[in-house]
Amino acid sequence: MSIVITYVATLLAFAGIDFVWLGFIAHGYYRSQIGHLLATDFNLVAAAAFYLVYVVGLMVFAVMPAIASGGVMRGLVLGAMFGFFCYATYDLTNLTTLKNWSLPLSLVDMAWGSLVSGIAAAFGTWVAGRL
Repeated sequence: MSIVITYVATLLAFAGIDFVWLGFIAHGYYRSQIGHLLATDFNLVAAAAFYLVYVVGLMVFAVMPAIASGGVMRGLVLGAMFGFFCYATYDLTNLTTLKNWSLPLSLVDMAWGSLVSGIAAAFGTWVAGRL
């Protein structure tokens, strides 16, 4: 049961922080950079699938190893690394294949993915330590 609680805590941290970032803080920046690519309708099923699957990755590659050895700081570092590699894969592929995808956008997004993933993994590790 503790793994489920840890997963839910990590998911809520990641999705909650990402929602604030995408919905309020960086909304205008992303719209100015890739507004021409944005769909008119938000695909809630795809978004939910991304968050559910991505957090499984955070659990496997960051939270669980941090629980096993290292604690919250290890969760932060492993989560940030996982986020960097995942977001870099997405952003650098887009930079390679899409017209009008900018390097500054890729750098901002990779930094964001690293930060939010690190924070969420650290939080999940912290919650697991309290159970």
